[in-house]
Amino acid sequence: MHPEPDYTIDTFHRGAFQLVQPAGKGHRAGLDAMVLAGAVPNGFSGRLADLGAGAGAAGLAVAARCKDARVVLVEREAEMAACARQSLALAANAALAGRVEVLEADVELSGRDRERAGLADRTFDFIIMNPPFNAAADRATPDLLRRQAHVMENGLFERWLRTAAAIAQPEADVAIIARPASLGDILAALDGRFGSPRALPIHPRPEANAIRILVRARKGARGMLNLLPPLILHEQEGHAFTEQADAIINGRATLFTD
Repeated sequence: MHPEPDYTIDTFHRGAFQLVQPAGKGHRAGLDAMVLAGAVPNGFSGRLADLGAGAGAAGLAVAARCKDARVVLVEREAEMAACARQSLALAANAALAGRVEVLEADVELSGRDRERAGLADRTFDFIIMNPPFNAAADRATPDLLRRQAHVMENGLFERWLRTAAAIAQPEADVAIIARPASLGDILAALDGRFGSPRALPIHPRPEANAIRILVRARKGARGMLNLLPPLILHEQEGHAFTEQADAIINGRATLFTD
């Protein structure tokens, strides 16, 4: 038996791009990242920041679908940032690599420290984020890299959305995926920064409770919260994805009508 390799190369969007990921540690991207990428409209052609990008799955998914988008993968952990750089060097990603860059920086920096790290004010047209959202009391993993990617610290949404608001252009959008229980904290952190929030619940099956909430809002907007029809991942029976979920996960559709 050969030892397990340290990294894997995984294919997304049915071959549209590939991702280098740690095999047995750290956060391995999957459905959350693909759904988050689905918050970005078709034809988006601006500059997008993927905050806490990990290996870069969500940002690469946007770049693969939106052929004129320019994407910055912002990741604090050196090992995950290295995975993202290796992904950009893959032959399978040659068509999008020129529009994607990796920025090794802490999302929670503020003021001049943030700007010195490469996150200048008012320079992005769209910001996506999949921050850690497990409570510290949840079952902890012994893997430090994975724990840092999964466990939420108090005030995290406030700090991440403070950064998002600073680096966002006027009327830029932000999208965040989290647990439904975090909706109140997200809305509080959006207040005064991004308005007209739209919240889209994500349910594993039609009769099951939501397991995720996707929130999208616009800088400078003033509208109230809108709760949208849910995304259902699977039918009541079986394991196949619903038609809508399959289209979102594989980069053939988006979640919001703009």
